[in-house]
Amino acid sequence: MSSPVEPADFRVMMQSLKYCVLLHDARTYEILWANRAACELLGWSVDELKPLKAPDMSKNARQYSRELGHRWLGRAVEDGVSATEWCYRSKTGEETLTEAIAIRVDLPGRTAVMVQFRDIAEEKAVRRDLFRTESRLRTFLGSLAEGIVVLDDGDRVVFASESAVRLLGDGLRGADFADYCHAGPVPAAGEGRYRFAAPGDEPRWYASTCQHIEIESDLRGRMLLFYDITDRVRAEEEHRRETQHLDHLARYNAMGDMAMAIAHEVSQPLAAAYNFVEGARGRLDAGDTSVAFGLDSAARQIERARRILGSLRSYVGRLEPSERLTDLGAIVRDCAYFIELRAQEHSVAVALDLTAEPLPVRCENVLIGQVVMNLAFNAVDEMARCPLAERRVRIATRLTADGDAELTVTDWGNGLPPGDRIFDGVFTSKENGSGIGLALSHRIITRHGGRIDATPNRPHGAVFRFTLPAGA
Repeated sequence: MSSPVEPADFRVMMQSLKYCVLLHDARTYEILWANRAACELLGWSVDELKPLKAPDMSKNARQYSRELGHRWLGRAVEDGVSATEWCYRSKTGEETLTEAIAIRVDLPGRTAVMVQFRDIAEEKAVRRDLFRTESRLRTFLGSLAEGIVVLDDGDRVVFASESAVRLLGDGLRGADFADYCHAGPVPAAGEGRYRFAAPGDEPRWYASTCQHIEIESDLRGRMLLFYDITDRVRAEEEHRRETQHLDHLARYNAMGDMAMAIAHEVSQPLAAAYNFVEGARGRLDAGDTSVAFGLDSAARQIERARRILGSLRSYVGRLEPSERLTDLGAIVRDCAYFIELRAQEHSVAVALDLTAEPLPVRCENVLIGQVVMNLAFNAVDEMARCPLAERRVRIATRLTADGDAELTVTDWGNGLPPGDRIFDGVFTSKENGSGIGLALSHRIITRHGGRIDATPNRPHGAVFRFTLPAGA
């Protein structure tokens, strides 16, 4: 059987404590004894501590006055225990904030108050930092434009940030989030666009990301971070409608140009065919052998008209929007026939200076072709007002230093007007023009990620230029 713990053993154990211990008389509050930890913290020996009073070993502040110290110890005598925060001052003047607990101890010879205390300065600093961090986080979360909710396995909201409540209403916390998802599922994972609204409210579009979180056992589930993109979605829809309208205008404009080409070109072979047929008919009665020649010529002219109509049919057949990788030079060559028709009408010489190597671009062929013809037609019409010997237009392509495909249309006419409103739909040099062609051209090129501009051609004239990103 082990021997009992001797009284001397208790003294050894008290001296081994990391907690500081002071023993006060319950009536006079004088210090009777201190353990080693208390002596080391305060810098005094037990004999030096015994005559000290509260002002000698406490911070010089009202809340650590002798009166308040006695009141604290008195509560321990009356109630058995009393706790407080007390700032002790060491022999060297160093101050230590402590958590102090006073306990009444009834000894055989007297009643004493045992004070246990420990340094909590670092702990208080940590608490202050945590409180400051928590306050800042609350402020940040409250001012976020994004809402944050956490859903349990049953899609119930177990946490909602103040910003989420601001977006979706006061009833969000604890609600079934499925009631907030308009005509769609509850977000499960990854990113997406959803329509959220409190029951009965008008839904709005939100971009949402979803991921699983587990913060110890306190908070676990799917965390949704979402922010309002209604204005962006509306702008995209407006842009889509505007793009469709742009396509319609471009194709309508293209059909007008094609109709003019038909009226000009088809009328000549058909008129010639008519004349040949009429001449052949007149010779039939006289038995003239040239009848066969006349009929053959009529057939050739009609065949020519058929080819023109076939070319137009092929062009119109490509009017549906279809973005694909193609050669800019090929687009120019497809347009050259119609440009030449307009140029011949006004006796304008058109020179093509196209690169030998392909210039691949990703675009809608018909729309970019419409821009080429708009710029070329404008240049031809401009040169039609110049002296006959000066009527010339140059169309060129090249690969820029940045690797883009570039087309230029150069004329030697009257040049550009002052100002920079050429592409906004108000500029035209034609007597009956509307300026819509250049505005459409600008919108088509910028929509394809390119640039279009106009610069003077020294000493006179203008250079219209557009570039498109190289296709891949």
